[in-house]
Amino acid sequence: QVQLVESGGGLVQPGGSLRLSCAASADTFGTYAMGWFRQAPGKEREFVASISRSGGSTSYADSLKGRFTISRVYAKNTVDLQMNSLKPEETAVYYCAARRTPRVRATASGADDYPYWGQGTQVTVST
Repeated sequence: QVQLVESGGGLVQPGGSLRLSCAASADTFGTYAMGWFRQAPGKEREFVASISRSGGSTSYADSLKGRFTISRVYAKNTVDLQMNSLKPEETAVYYCAARRTPRVRATASGADDYPYWGQGTQVTVST
């Protein structure tokens, strides 16, 4: 089992950047594919990005390609989400998620694919 703790959220102006980080407790961090999701008030949780066990495969929501980058640092057991050119409609609670998988290159975009979740970190994009 893995515990996840997100950090890095806050208030940013439209067009600005923010970097989120997720720290994983598991010694077997390399056996987990990781994902980021977000949930705005009154809306369903939506997929943001995913990275494979190997770190060699990534996937993104179509609306985010080119602005967001997911990465993982095995030495620190962390997965980061770099967010650029943020928009007010991207205000949401951002969640880190993990799924243990034997597939080294697999990513996943469904929330139901991930059994482990962090508590979330608030990102507010506003003037």
